[in-house]
Amino acid sequence: MKRLIRKIKNMSKKSKIILAIVLLLLLGLGIFGIYKLVSKDKLETKPKTKEKVVEPEKPAEPQVQIVDVNSKSRPFAVMINNINAARPLQSGLQDAYIVYEIIVEGGITRYMALFKDVDTERIGSVRSSRHYFLDYALENDAYYAHWGWSTQAQLDINSLKINNINGLVYEGKYFFRDKTLRVSSEHRGFTKMSMLKEAAQNLKYRAETNKDLLLKYSATEIDTSNLEGVIPANNVTIKYSNTITTSYTYDAENKVYKRFVNNQEHKDYVTGNQYTAKNIITYQVGNSTRSNDIKGRQNLNNIGSGNGYYITNGVAIPITWEKTSRESQTVYKFLNGEKITVNDGNTYIQIQPLNQPLTIN
Repeated sequence: MKRLIRKIKNMSKKSKIILAIVLLLLLGLGIFGIYKLVSKDKLETKPKTKEKVVEPEKPAEPQVQIVDVNSKSRPFAVMINNINAARPLQSGLQDAYIVYEIIVEGGITRYMALFKDVDTERIGSVRSSRHYFLDYALENDAYYAHWGWSTQAQLDINSLKINNINGLVYEGKYFFRDKTLRVSSEHRGFTKMSMLKEAAQNLKYRAETNKDLLLKYSATEIDTSNLEGVIPANNVTIKYSNTITTSYTYDAENKVYKRFVNNQEHKDYVTGNQYTAKNIITYQVGNSTRSNDIKGRQNLNNIGSGNGYYITNGVAIPITWEKTSRESQTVYKFLNGEKITVNDGNTYIQIQPLNQPLTIN
């Protein structure tokens, strides 16, 4: 070491400068190497950041289409003419989410069609009220649109405080006559949803419903395979009288029932399309002619219980029904006691006279 020091002392000034520069470079390289090693160690020991996993979007839950199940608006129940002369003129039934068919005098039937949150431009032809149809307006908390009334219906509308809209009173305002039709005047009465909505507002009727929907709907096709008593139902024939027979044929491609009246396609006057049903509920109740009624108007024994069928997608499922009062909702159950759920789509409720033939095959 002493010899090295003496050599350095004996070096020229220039050599000493060069040596100092070399030593500084070596020192710098050493420090840089140590820094790199420490940095590498830190990088290796630093916890890795987890990559953000992007969850795939869940498909939207299917929604019921036939009605807005969250809507609080009240439906409109409209009495529809079903006499032979008027049947080709029937309009708007394709927009009704429920249609009741019930016997009236003379062996004919009438429909009561329920509309909710739609803007149908032509509904009819509109006919007069019969008192037992009020029970079904009540069970749906519906405004009740009709063109005239029987004596008993008039009394009941007043006593039950039915929110009604009468064509006899409001012709030209909330109802209109189509004078281009070559039928009797009583078959030419129509209305439309914008008129009925205006009527309900102007008459200051309650706007929000106080009842749940009559039926529970499934947005996906219901499984009927495990239900008791299921039978094939490709053809359904419901006789009301010697005057009226309603029938259905299942369209497997579109999963609906095509509708016929007296073996004729039941068509809409405006669109020309045959009416169809996704769901059919059919059951029988007794009826009788009212005493001292020269026109043969009927009573209906519809407060009580009994058996029937829920028909959809090519099968018929036995059900029970029960209605405990005029205002109460009819409760439909499968044989296991569970309340029925129906497929998303329109429903015809066929209340058939007792002991008339019902054919399902």
